[in-house]
Amino acid sequence: MTRPKPSELDGVESITRRVTVTPGMCSGGSLIYSQIGDWTWDAVTAACRTNVYAATNLAGQPVYLSFYYFHVRAEGAIHPHGLSFGDELDVTSRVFGVGSQSVLTLHRLSFAGRLSIDSPLDPAEFYESPEADCMYIANFNRWISRRHPGSNKGLIESAPPEFRHQHLTTLPSVYSPRLIARSARKEESFYPSGSPGFEPAESAYTMTYEVDVVRDINAARLVYFASFFSIADTALRGLWRQLGRSDTDFLRRRVLEHRICYFGNTEVGTILSVKVKLLRHSNISDYEIADITIRERHSGELLSVVGIRTLLEEPECKMARPATRQSGARS
Repeated sequence: MTRPKPSELDGVESITRRVTVTPGMCSGGSLIYSQIGDWTWDAVTAACRTNVYAATNLAGQPVYLSFYYFHVRAEGAIHPHGLSFGDELDVTSRVFGVGSQSVLTLHRLSFAGRLSIDSPLDPAEFYESPEADCMYIANFNRWISRRHPGSNKGLIESAPPEFRHQHLTTLPSVYSPRLIARSARKEESFYPSGSPGFEPAESAYTMTYEVDVVRDINAARLVYFASFFSIADTALRGLWRQLGRSDTDFLRRRVLEHRICYFGNTEVGTILSVKVKLLRHSNISDYEIADITIRERHSGELLSVVGIRTLLEEPECKMARPATRQSGARS
């Protein structure tokens, strides 16, 4: 599906695409999350009759549909780092209303032809009864603008005047991400009391990271949301190396769930402190949770909380593709 043009916006809540996975969409890092972010902006552009890519406030200043909570569930046939060149996917995206300044978009990814493309997507499927062959993503986005020109600090809520949300299906309050985000911010963790079946491990790791003008800054000169995925993974890889695991082990990992909340942005050159704590399953030796915080080292400001639920090694044949998959596509 091509990106919708402003003249084509029609308020449709749900979009289904058939896509071929390209090199720019798959890796052992953050490329897939970046692509999902683009799909979110496309879906909101179409659903809310708003050109997200060129939105401004009444004063003509740019406003941005920022990522506040990003939640991936991948316990089925597809997981974030298991895609490869030539895989064909059906991607369904549906936008829900959560107020005048925010929006939530659900995505469902399945191998092409596995599900009816007309199969509806609703929050109960995401949170309660996911299809076994699918990967799911929930994106909670808030409109923001700069309080001070040229500064990434103190960003404020600011929706464009043409943002249309009243016609959207309202997200049931039981599924609201606001309570999750509020708790993650207060507790500085998605797992403040642990997680059922998991126990704290002695292993922990802290690294410093300098926000890089080449890798981390987007066209709005904000730290790109997908860079936080890479920063968290870099810290997790450091912990793995500390435990004697190889980079090959890291590439073999299977991410079952990835959650991240964004509480602020920062400037180029800022030194971050990234801390990783580990939880291990009591009975399943290769099943772990990484509990990660990202903050400014100097000010101590909390920028992000990350939770990654992982199997240490992808099971053989778990990612079996449909027989129609292009031959020779994997390299």
